[in-house]
Amino acid sequence: MMITVPTPINEKARLEKLHQLMVLDTPPEAIFDEIVKLVSQVCAAPIALISLVDANRQWFKANVGLESVKETHRDLAFSTIANLDNQMIEVSDASLDARFSDSPFVTAYPHIRFYAGVPLKMPSGENIGSICIIGQEPKTLTLYQKGILLGLANIVVQALIHRAALLEFNNMNDSSVLKKV
Repeated sequence: MMITVPTPINEKARLEKLHQLMVLDTPPEAIFDEIVKLVSQVCAAPIALISLVDANRQWFKANVGLESVKETHRDLAFSTIANLDNQMIEVSDASLDARFSDSPFVTAYPHIRFYAGVPLKMPSGENIGSICIIGQEPKTLTLYQKGILLGLANIVVQALIHRAALLEFNNMNDSSVLKKV
């Protein structure tokens, strides 16, 4: 039976930080799309996501391999478990893991077997989501692949911070800076 994921202790601050980034429900952006393409290729995983965990949902800022899915309910999201920790989680075979074995994402489309996710940790300490990879076959990442995934998580966080700063600058100056970028 899929376990109920507890709400993080810092949930209010975590949600505030996520909303301050002004990224939820925004159109695709090249930098994030390129990051998920890269992690998908390096880790030989058909699905790669930048997942942001809001109050009731997991929303995908970037998505390779699940393009028809834009968000899922938070209670079903593997990323909610990744968000509880400050380290990568790797599930070699979700069908054998009590946390996930009866998840509809394991028992039906997209038939997840392998999952690895790194929390997107803000400098102030809040985990707002994850960068993750998913496969339909059991597997284990190499140390090299884990290092790439960890490094790309840091790049995603920095890109989100810079994106928010640019939006704030743009709003303060009422200019078209963001449109030119």
